[in-house]
This record gives sequence, C-alpha cells and structure tokens, in this order.
Amino acid sequence: MIRTVKRLSRSAPVLRLYRLAALWLVHVCVFAVSGVTAFLLRFDFQLRPPERLHLLYGLAIWIPAKILAFHLFHINRTWWRYASLPDLLRIAISLFSGAVVSTAAIISISAGFPRSVFILDFLICLILMSAVCAVARLHGERKMKTKPGKRVRALIYGAGVAGTTLARELRMNVQLGYEICGYIDDNCFKSRAFIHGAPVLGVGDDLTLVSEQLGIDEVLVAIPSATGPEMSRILERCEQAHLPCRTIPGITEIIENRDLARQIRDIAVEDLLGRVPIRLEQDQIASKLRGQTVLVTGAAGSIGSELCRQIARFSPAAIVGLDIAETALFYLELEMAERYPHSRFYPEVGTIRDWRRLSEIFKKFRPAVVFHAAAYKHVPMMERHIFSAVENNIFGTVNVANAASEFHVERLVMISTDKAVHPTSIMGLTKRVSELYINSLTNGTKYVSVRFGNVLGSNGSVIPIFSKQISDGGPVTVTHPEMRRYFMTIPEASQLVLQAGSMGEGGEIFILDMGQPVLISDLARKLIRLSGLRPDVDIKIVYTGMRPGEKLHEELTGMDETALPTCHEKISVHQGQRIAENEIQQKIAIIDRACVNRDLDGLLSVLKSLVPTYSPNNAAIGIGPSPMQAGRVRSLAATASSSPELTSSASTAFERLRP
Repeated sequence: MIRTVKRLSRSAPVLRLYRLAALWLVHVCVFAVSGVTAFLLRFDFQLRPPERLHLLYGLAIWIPAKILAFHLFHINRTWWRYASLPDLLRIAISLFSGAVVSTAAIISISAGFPRSVFILDFLICLILMSAVCAVARLHGERKMKTKPGKRVRALIYGAGVAGTTLARELRMNVQLGYEICGYIDDNCFKSRAFIHGAPVLGVGDDLTLVSEQLGIDEVLVAIPSATGPEMSRILERCEQAHLPCRTIPGITEIIENRDLARQIRDIAVEDLLGRVPIRLEQDQIASKLRGQTVLVTGAAGSIGSELCRQIARFSPAAIVGLDIAETALFYLELEMAERYPHSRFYPEVGTIRDWRRLSEIFKKFRPAVVFHAAAYKHVPMMERHIFSAVENNIFGTVNVANAASEFHVERLVMISTDKAVHPTSIMGLTKRVSELYINSLTNGTKYVSVRFGNVLGSNGSVIPIFSKQISDGGPVTVTHPEMRRYFMTIPEASQLVLQAGSMGEGGEIFILDMGQPVLISDLARKLIRLSGLRPDVDIKIVYTGMRPGEKLHEELTGMDETALPTCHEKISVHQGQRIAENEIQQKIAIIDRACVNRDLDGLLSVLKSLVPTYSPNNAAIGIGPSPMQAGRVRSLAATASSSPELTSSASTAFERLRP
C-alpha cells in the first residue's frame, strides 16, 4: 500500500504535465482553426497569395497572444468537465484581451491586413472554445450516468432556484444515487417547461398521478422559503401519494454551506412551523463580544450550549461555560474544541447557588459579558419542590447579579420565560421575581432580561417526549385539546438573545417575537405524520388533563405591560412595573428567611406581594381555585414542611448572597 502511494505521488507531476500539454495542444488547434476559418469566410474560400501571407502573419501573432491571455486569466487551469457560465465569461474576456493585443501588433506590421477578419476570428474562437467546454462536460456527465448501481427515482418539489440547483448537483454527484425524473411546482405557468433537461410535470395536486405513472420512489422538497402551512400541505400530498419525502435546509443554512445535494435531510417539525430566517445586526453584536471574555451560566443546557456556539462566531477572547451537569459540560467542551478551535472554551463545574464558587470563577476569568441561562424550568416538578425552585431561580440569579456588580461586568443578560407573565406556576413566579430583581439594579453593570416561550427540542420539552412515545408505538399524551404554546428553534432564540443583549442599556426586559401560538395537539399530529404514520389510526392521541402549574395559553406581555418596538423587527421592549432596588432587596431578605425557616406560607405570601398577578392552580385560564385545588395547596404546604429535600442549605443568611 505504501509503495503504491509513493508510486502514485511520483507519477502525479508527470500526469499533470501530460494533461497540461494536451490542453495547450487543444487550445493551439482551436486558435489556428479559428484564424484559418475567419480568412476562408472573409474571402469566400478563395485565398490568393497576398491573403495567404496575411494569414501567416495573423497566425504567428494570434496564437502567442491568445496563449499569453489564457495564461494570465488562468484558463489553462479550468477543469472543462465542470465548466459553467462564469468560466465561459472568463474565456470571452481573455479572448477579447488577446484580440486587442494581436490587432494592435498586426496593424503596426501590415497595413493591408483585412480588418473584418479580427471580428470573425474572435467570434469563431469563442464558439469553438464553448463547444470544447460543452463536449467535455457532456462526456463527463455521461460517464457518471453510466456508473452501475440502483438509483432512487425522485421528483423535486419546487422548480425555483433551489430546485434547479439541487437537480444539477444531484446529476453531478452520482454517488448519492438519485435519478431526477422531473419537477413538481405549484406555479402552473411552469408546467411542461424543461429545466436542466428535466420536465415540470405538474402542480402539487398532480403528485399522486405523476408518481404512479413514473414509478417515483421519493420526493425532494426544495423550497427553503416555504412557510409552515405550505410544508404541512406538501407533507399531506406526499402521504396521499404514499411517498417518503425529504428536504433541503433553510436559507440560512444554505448560505453557510452551498452544497445542497449533501444537505438533503428528513423533514423536521421546525420546517412545518415555518419560522422565518432571522436578520441579525452582526456588527452590533460583534462590537459587544469581539475580544471579550463571556460567561454563560447553565452552559450545558439547550439554550446555554447554543449560546456558546453562537458566541464563538463573534471571536470572543474566551467563553466560560458554567454548569453543575459535568457530563453534558464535558461533551460541550469536546464539541467546542472540534467545531470552534479558534475560540478558547473553559468548562467550569459549579452551581449558581454557591456564592463562593461563583466568586472564584468571576475572579479567575473577569468576564465582561454574562449570559445567565441557568434555571430550574420543569413546571410540574417545581410545584413539588418550591424551596428548591426559589433557591435556584431567585437566589441563584441574585448571586450572579451581585457577582457581576462586584467584578465590574459590563453587561448581564438573563434568560426569562413567557411563564413569568401572569404566572400560575412556581417556576413562572420565580422567574418573574428574578426579572424584577434584575430590572431594579443600578450599579454600573447593564442588566437586561430577555423573555421568550418554548424552544423546539430542548431538554425535557414536548418534542423529544412525543418522539419517544411515537417510537414506542404510542399513545401520544397531550394534556388538553386546547393547549397552545409559543415555539421557536434553539438557534433562533439564542441569536435573538445575543441581539437583544447587545441593544440593552440597563433595566430593560426584551420580548422576542414568537409568532403565532401552536396547538399542541396539532404538533403531535404533525410529528406522527413525519414518522410515516397516521394520527388516531396508527398512533392514538390521549388527553391526560392539565398538570399542576400549567395553563392553556401562555402570554408574552401582561395586562399592565406594554411592548414597544425596537430597531429590530423581532424584538420589542417591555414597559411596565419596576420596583425600587432597596424595596426588592428587603423582599429578597424576607424570602431568604422564609427559606431558612421552611416557612411555606410566609414564602408564598411575600412572593405574592411582589407578583400580585400570581394565580396558582390555573386561575389564569378562568377556572379559579376550587376546594380540591385549595386542598392540593394545603397538601403541598404540608409536604414542603416535612420533606427532607427542603432541608438543603439554601441560605444561612442573606448577607451570604451579597458580595
């Protein structure tokens, strides 16, 4: 094997010389033929001795001039098998340059040289070179098409730029095993047109008939700008035709990687929701992050890890990832080293509840920007662990905010949630108190909060749960047929967090545009269809009833709040309740004492005084606290008072939370 490699490496320069010599021979022949043909056409194929002499003069100057022009424009390096329109344009420019130089030289030597021959020679030479490129490319494509192996007969849904580009690349990448039989496009004006040798066979409603006639195996959806309803409609048509369908990524991903053929993937639920690609003010974000040390709390979580990835794009001096989950942090470190080797990533194991550990990290790295994503977020679970939720979400935020002040952090961005609006859960309540605390601080650091709803595919979110239930054969469990939630993708949320964080001047609560809320039962049905199964037939959907702390509809702004527009169309800024810093500090001290004493009634009382809109037990959706629900609260209070879990060291004294 080693001898073979050495032999090939020694023979490579020789083969390269042979190829170059053959290429120049073809070029010289084309130049000579074009010159002779130009003279023959000019003089009606009757060359007298004077014209023959002019022809010799012309060839002696044309050929070297064109060779020099081809060399300067690197035409000799073009691989004709992959020649395209830009290559033909370069050939035309080089031939024109050679023609100008040779014309000047010939006129200075021979005054009687026929002028029309110059134009004829240029045109004929351009036609012949184009023909050489076309023949070489056709020969290469024909060789690829004749390679053995079973190929997937496919239709491309979408005859636009993306679809035609995909068709061309699939023809060139024969290893992918696709045979493109034609296009389907909902624009009826394209019907019966031929694009890159393949016909547009009809509109979407014709898919079933066309696929049966042509024996289609698969549909490739090439509409990166398709909305969620459009993708859902295409998926339904493919189901009716009993065809699997795959797609290419959205516009943002296409820009980052233009090789469409190798990006074909299964349709995901994100495609069906149809989120519009985000416009980011890259310079504004870069001005806040470039060359800075950035700390991300909760870095191993869904949002925290994506924040680390997105921050790495803006060339920070270092990224510090803090999380208590050491395994997830370990894998994030490996990923960051592989994907972003230019960015220094420091994984730090610790909890935001530990002031001493936070102080060590802030003192060691001196971050200029902090993204605070660490929080307990599972709503029903936090209903059973009230003190833990308060200690982590509220006191953890107090710790991070105070550390930012003590170590002179320039800006701190806290990740909040739509559950903080008219909260019906302990999780939402603690996040609202954290918002109020962050919003009240005025100590030199720019504190801002960013509020948004659910993210697709996050740890513990509904999408992975539904996918697991579908793979197990069902049923898929939905709490309520009218349950609706806002959704956005993890990268979209993280990018907008960076954008909002770069805009804040301190004290703002930014609200991300989540689009329209999604019916959870519809989401379950879409996931079942994506798995190639039929909802309510192959996989049952079962309604289990709402869980503690849940409400039917989430909100992004409260009744006492106003969302004002910002310079970014997907970000608005909250205008509402703001508590004085000394007042909320006093409330936090009372909360701390209630946690130390495990006084649940006192804790809920002070939290309610801070957030008067807190309505536990789903009162926010108009049900109101029933005797049974009131009994659940009393039971929860008794459990909280006696549970060993509630003896954790949340705070020995509130002074420990202060730097």
